[in-house]
Amino acid sequence: MNSLEPTVFLVDDDPAVRDSLSLFLSLKGFRIQPFASAEDFLAVYSTQYPGCLVLDVQLSGMDGLALQARLVEKNIGLPVIVMTAYGDVATARAALKGGAVDFLEKPIDVELLYKAVHEAFDRDRSSRIRESEKIELEARLSFLSEREKQVLTLVVDGKHNREIAAALGISPRTVEVHKARIMEKCRVPRLTDLLRIVLKNSLLQSPR
Repeated sequence: MNSLEPTVFLVDDDPAVRDSLSLFLSLKGFRIQPFASAEDFLAVYSTQYPGCLVLDVQLSGMDGLALQARLVEKNIGLPVIVMTAYGDVATARAALKGGAVDFLEKPIDVELLYKAVHEAFDRDRSSRIRESEKIELEARLSFLSEREKQVLTLVVDGKHNREIAAALGISPRTVEVHKARIMEKCRVPRLTDLLRIVLKNSLLQSPR
């Protein structure tokens, strides 16, 4: 399996459904990986594989909602599209509350499925970009000196140069020097760009 190519992972224990949906999606240009059970999917899937999961609720063995819950439990952010032939409010609510992109009733409206897969791919792509950005910044933050981390933490906390200087017993000019070094080490052109990423990902703890 090419881990870099977005894939629709299709889990349904009905061979006819797997075949028809696989054919439709492949004709639309998507790469498809079908599975007959949740267990088969779990045995193969790795978080490095991008894409989305199209998942039937009624499965032999582990059911669809249980698989969705397992992914949440393992902190696997693969977007999920849930299908069922026996739709009810409680099932739809459970699926959507678990983070499903969409809840589709069988027989599947293929155009709705097509739109849902596009949305799921967009979500997955954005999520992976954010995660990559976070990991990269975490690595760069590790190269900051202890003083630079203190300065950055106070900047993130909304403190101005004079407040930071007073808190750390240094001059405002020295605070500016530390900020310049922080931006250089983190390879960001503007401090606001760095703050956006740090705040979004909760990368620094507030000072004690």
